Amino acid sequence: MQLEHMLGFRPNHLPYYQLALMHRSKIEELAQNNERLEFLGDAMLGAIVAEYLFKKYPYQPEGYLTELRSRIVRRETLNNVAMRMGLQKMVQYNQNDRGLSRSHIFGNALEALIGAVYLDQGFARTRSFILKQLIKPYIDIELLAETDTNYKNKLLSWAQRAGHELSFETLDESMEGSRKLFTIGIALNGEVIAQGSGYNKKEAGQVAAQKALEVLKISGS
Repeated sequence: MQLEHMLGFRPNHLPYYQLALMHRSKIEELAQNNERLEFLGDAMLGAIVAEYLFKKYPYQPEGYLTELRSRIVRRETLNNVAMRMGLQKMVQYNQNDRGLSRSHIFGNALEALIGAVYLDQGFARTRSFILKQLIKPYIDIELLAETDTNYKNKLLSWAQRAGHELSFETLDESMEGSRKLFTIGIALNGEVIAQGSGYNKKEAGQVAAQKALEVLKISGS
């Protein structure tokens, strides 16, 4: 069974997992989608990753740990992990909406899956699932720790050196389930060249800046 292989154990209460894989675009009723489980899984993931980093880096300050945790649990990282796990083949969503397959719904479903594991198996098994099935095979923490991902600062420095006018503009604020989703656009000399979305303006700005660096072919290293 694909789900059992992904989890590394046999589920006790399958409906939790079925709900975790049900996006609201498939069934509109509030009680029949994965958003509540996503909320729970997000909290569990953040706590378990925080504990893991606290023990792994005993001499690093709070700011370092906070930044590294944010890199691990951000939308892009989780969506990438979910896709590599094959979760996109299991999530139930409206496939006629082509924009959904390019959004973060698979990373959101991964968080919901973590919530399902917690309800079904408890904290210890959830911790084991996150560390052994997600982080160890799919996330290179050492690489994340060494990589400078402050794309916004890189872009601003480049613009200043080159004499360009650069601005970050809020293009949209909308609700994705129970959370507000921000879309930030980057204007270069008055023309929007890239945009990105996130659950806060800082995250959205970093996503937009990363895309702008790619558009402008500026090295991200």
